[in-house]
Parts: sequence; C-alpha cells; structure tokens
Amino acid sequence: MESSRYSLAKNVFVDSIDVDDYINLGSSIKAYDQLLSSIEKELKMILIFGSPGTGKSIILNRLYHNHKYQKDLHYFATPITNHKEFLSRLFKIITKKDLPQNTQVNFSMLVDYCRSIRGEREIIILLDEAQMYSKDTMEMIRLLADTRTVKFVVALHKTEDENEDMVAKEHFQSRIWEVIELENGSREDVKTYVHKKLLKKNFFDLANIIKRRHIGLIYKLTKGNYREANKLMFSIFELYEHYDMHDKSKINYKKFSTKFIEMAAIKLGYIDV
Repeated sequence: MESSRYSLAKNVFVDSIDVDDYINLGSSIKAYDQLLSSIEKELKMILIFGSPGTGKSIILNRLYHNHKYQKDLHYFATPITNHKEFLSRLFKIITKKDLPQNTQVNFSMLVDYCRSIRGEREIIILLDEAQMYSKDTMEMIRLLADTRTVKFVVALHKTEDENEDMVAKEHFQSRIWEVIELENGSREDVKTYVHKKLLKKNFFDLANIIKRRHIGLIYKLTKGNYREANKLMFSIFELYEHYDMHDKSKINYKKFSTKFIEMAAIKLGYIDV
C-alpha cells in the first residue's frame, strides 16, 4: 500500500536529541548561552535542572557536538550505573589509558593524579540523567570536581515532589556554583517549535494551516512541555495518516482539524471521556 505524506509528517515529531533536530527558541538559546558561559568560569560543577521534556538532553548534546574538538569534553548520554564500569570510563578519560584487564581503579590514586595535572588540562564531563547515579557515585564525582581538573555538568530531573527537588538541589548546592533551570515553553515557544519542526522538513503547507487557535489548544493540553508536544503532534498526524489512506472524506486538506487534536488528546489521556 502506498504510504501517506502524513507518515513523514508524524516522524518529524519523533522525540529525539539529535542536534539536527534542535529548534532555536528564546528560552533554549538563553539556557545554552548560560551553559556555554558557565563552563568557561572557575566552577567545579554546574547543574541543569528541569522537568522531563524541557530540553536538558538536547542542550547537553548540542554543547558536546559544537565543542568536542575545541575542548576536552566528554558526554555520558546514558547513565553508567555499574560503579566499576563508571570508574573505568573515568579512568580512561582522565589518564588517556585503558584500564588493564582484571584490574580495579584505585580511586584515591585517580584523585591524586587529577591533582598532579591541575592547570595542564581542564576535563569537562557532561552527565545526563544524573538522578540515576547512586549517592556513592555522586560523592566520588564531588571529590574529582574538588581537584579542579575535572568539571562536571550534571543534568537532573525536576519532579512533582517539591521536597524531593529541594533535597536534590541542596545536595548539589554546596558543590555547585551555578544552576541552570529549564522550564516548559510559553505558548509562543510552542508555536515556534511546532512550526519550525515542520518547516525544517519542508512541510510548509502543513505549518501554514496550523493557526493560533490550534496552537492554543496544543499548548493547553501539553502545558508547554516539548516532549508532550511531540507526542501530541505525532498522534495527530497518525490520525491524518490513517484517514488519508483509508477514508479521505474525513480530511479537509486545507484546514487543520481541531477534532483530530482532541481525538489525539483522548488517546494520550490528556482528556478524560
């Protein structure tokens, strides 16, 4: 069966941290510039804090790809929860040597080595999903940061539990000199995000029919969260894809469907029925 053009449109909104999918927004530009400025300062640790879907991972990924050849920069996109494996990776980054087989890292010696090369190198390590690391691992990270040879940028999820968030921030606050907090986007951010995602893939006609009232409803349903906006837009175009292939009479190709937005929202649980 021939595929629908909406098959390609829905894939525009597959959640991704690929730098090619990065969309410049006022809030994300500000956060990225703040992070870039922070890593140039004499800071031991920097915290990026925000709810899932506010863009923490893509900002780290963009920083890594833009500066990995100019700086001694390393990105842990996926948490390494095995303590020995994490230490082994740090050992290789810091010493530029592989750990001999059947050998464990002597952490005290690694800290001493970092102190011995202070001023010769500035190693920057980006840690995504830092809430997955144990307290012991985070304490080890703190001790390495104290040598001022290794600087850590730590991305941490904001939760719905204010007390839990306060504990997390206080745990880091004594070691961190800068906190970059990401929030959900504004209505205007969501409009820019949806339109630019489509325009980057040359879906000019689809971007043109998504009007302010549609964006208002999308914003209301997703509360400005980019990950939720991706899910909603994917589901909307999935509906378009279905009817385009099976019942074209259900589609007005010149107007965007509020009904399809609502149907997708029901499917995702944003609206109770």
